[in-house]
Amino acid sequence: MSTTASAVSIPAVPDAVTLPIEGMTCSSCAATIQGGLSKLPGVEDAVVNYATRRATVRPDGSVPADALREAMSSTVTGLGYAVSSAADADDLADEHEAHVRADAARIADYRRRFTVAAVLAVPTMLLSMVPALQFAGWEWVVALLATPVIWWLALPFHRSTWAAARHGATTMDTLVTLGTMAAWTWSTVVLVGGALGGFEGGHVYYETGAVIVALILLGKWLEVRSSARAGDAIRALSSRQSATARLEDGTEIARDALAVGMRFVVRPGETVATDGRVVEGEAAVDASLVTGESVPVRAAVGSEVVGGTIATDGALTVEATRVGAETMLAQIARMVDEAQSGRARVQRLADRISRIFVPVVIGVALLTLVVWLAVTGDANAAFTAAVAVLIISCPCALGLATPLAIMVGTGRGAQLGVLVRGPEALEDTRDVTTIVLDKTGTVTEGRMSLVSSVAPGLEASEESVLLDAAAAVEGRSEHPIAQAIHAARASAAAASQRELPRVKGFRSVAGQGVVATVQGAGCADSAAAHGAGAAGSAAAGNAEVWVGSRRLFGSVPAEVEALAAAAEDRGETAVFAGRPVVGAAPGDAELPVAEAVISVADTIKATSASAIQSFRDLGLEVVLLTGDNARAARAVAAEVGIDRVIAEVLPGDKADTIRSLQADGARVAMVGDGVNDAPALAQADLGIAVGTGADVAREASDLTIVSGDLRAAADAIALSRRTLATIRGNLFWAFAYNTAAIPLAALGILDPMIAAAAMGGSSLFVVGNSLRLRSFAGYRQRG
Repeated sequence: MSTTASAVSIPAVPDAVTLPIEGMTCSSCAATIQGGLSKLPGVEDAVVNYATRRATVRPDGSVPADALREAMSSTVTGLGYAVSSAADADDLADEHEAHVRADAARIADYRRRFTVAAVLAVPTMLLSMVPALQFAGWEWVVALLATPVIWWLALPFHRSTWAAARHGATTMDTLVTLGTMAAWTWSTVVLVGGALGGFEGGHVYYETGAVIVALILLGKWLEVRSSARAGDAIRALSSRQSATARLEDGTEIARDALAVGMRFVVRPGETVATDGRVVEGEAAVDASLVTGESVPVRAAVGSEVVGGTIATDGALTVEATRVGAETMLAQIARMVDEAQSGRARVQRLADRISRIFVPVVIGVALLTLVVWLAVTGDANAAFTAAVAVLIISCPCALGLATPLAIMVGTGRGAQLGVLVRGPEALEDTRDVTTIVLDKTGTVTEGRMSLVSSVAPGLEASEESVLLDAAAAVEGRSEHPIAQAIHAARASAAAASQRELPRVKGFRSVAGQGVVATVQGAGCADSAAAHGAGAAGSAAAGNAEVWVGSRRLFGSVPAEVEALAAAAEDRGETAVFAGRPVVGAAPGDAELPVAEAVISVADTIKATSASAIQSFRDLGLEVVLLTGDNARAARAVAAEVGIDRVIAEVLPGDKADTIRSLQADGARVAMVGDGVNDAPALAQADLGIAVGTGADVAREASDLTIVSGDLRAAADAIALSRRTLATIRGNLFWAFAYNTAAIPLAALGILDPMIAAAAMGGSSLFVVGNSLRLRSFAGYRQRG
């Protein structure tokens, strides 16, 4: 990874309106809010993420964003929830700080509530379940102890239940409220009725209600404490930048006060304040925060550095090029945040189940009560079984299964320099069978250097004229090969105190090369050397010079072809240069003859061969796709271990090649970094853009690897698959838990207090399983 990371622009996300929300206690709460927001005018789609506590609305454009945000806020509060103070944050970093404060407040609140509930519930349970401790009137004591637990300490659940009920909805809290209130009401009726001479011998269930609340509070405390850790990665991105910057004159200012063009100093061990270009000094820069690579990269004058990276052993003077929300870290944080707020396809099934789950459970509980009463006539047993069904069924684990895994996985990806556009990209990695790699800039460094340039049929002076002309034409092209040819020849010309000739009438022939009229490039000898006379523009001293691939030329003499073949066998790229044959025959004036061959070489990345093996370890077929000639492409492929090569593909045909592979049954991932890779990236089932490449390529991709290390693409696929496997595991156990537990509770095998403990345990399992993604080690870390 070069420190030119500040040149990387992260893919833009669709315009959306987001709102941080407080007060949600389960996935059903999220579903309730999502349903309310979906009905608002101007809303095309709404997603409420329980794990990130964010509502994201994609507008249809008919309502202004400010008005839509206000309507969203009113809907959220009207449903009984609250808009977080994070909504007033100036930027994403401030919003994450607000979330940290909110998390700390939630954790503290649940801890306090659990502590008090435990102090009151333990003696309630002991008095109710240990006969030796019971005394005359003990029931009144447990009623006194249990009542504040059920009514006050469980108040957040009751508020949520009431808010949902006012809008005809149910949530997980509905089950908690029904279960605990049923236990308290039944017990109070029995207690008061017994005192008044009725219900003698009836059993009180105060301990059940109190212990259930205590256990649920314990589960929620542990859940929110663990869930808060899931956002550590993205918060680290937002908080890594230094708070201040030191200007050249020694003045220290706030980082937010930096403007583009201002220069600041970074001393050894200090953090780069914002994205910029080094104008003085040299240092090794630790960019692991951005790229996931632990080896520092050397930054010197002209290098671009990213805010948040660290100068480890030298001092730098940096000119700011991006500040505030435009910095790379801010863009990464924003992209990851949007990805975490998305909804995976697999989550939609869980959403549909959550909407109907609670009403179905209430129905099952009522049916259990009726059946037990009808079959046994035992009201105590019937009540116990019905309450157990209510408590065991809370769908917390179901709601956390997908969003929490996505939150942890995308956060870990950001630490490794892997950016996921959305949850769908994670799912698309599952079925990929083939990975197609662009050659230049992906497998190779993309930094071309001139190896040789020869015009075998020309005298030395005429050879110099033609090669200078070719370099001048290439100077008008932005292609890396063209720039390498121009730079080398211009440098040689400057050393000889001469200038490259002037060029006019430049045009590009897509996928083949470039053409321009060059002053002084006409030469009778060149045409005569190939059996033709020169006339026209050549006689006037000017000539049309063509530079490009074989396809551009009408003929390639044998001696020129031999030199090109030898270069290509060495893995070099052969570029031909020549002029039209004028006067050879009618209609042939537009056909150029190749008079010179210019060979350029690109260095293969040191990690490419290791990356290819990593793709094979993932079970993928590797294909090299390039517009380069087949001989040079095969030489590069052989060096890195790729068996299948598709070469000499025009830029516009790369997407067609992907379609062809897909038509043969392959699920294709495409890795590329250039403008001409964008259509292929969009066509592929999974597009992976190398972050050091063109912005348009990243716009068309599903995954972006910030590092130029190809092994990061293997990390991206492996992490995506691991995240998806975690989601599937979470959903399986969430479904299996409820599927197995509800019948046990209905049959009276499961005590309500054990059910409450099991319900909390299922949520903690999902949280713990998701947090395991934090330890994911990519191929680069394994060496």
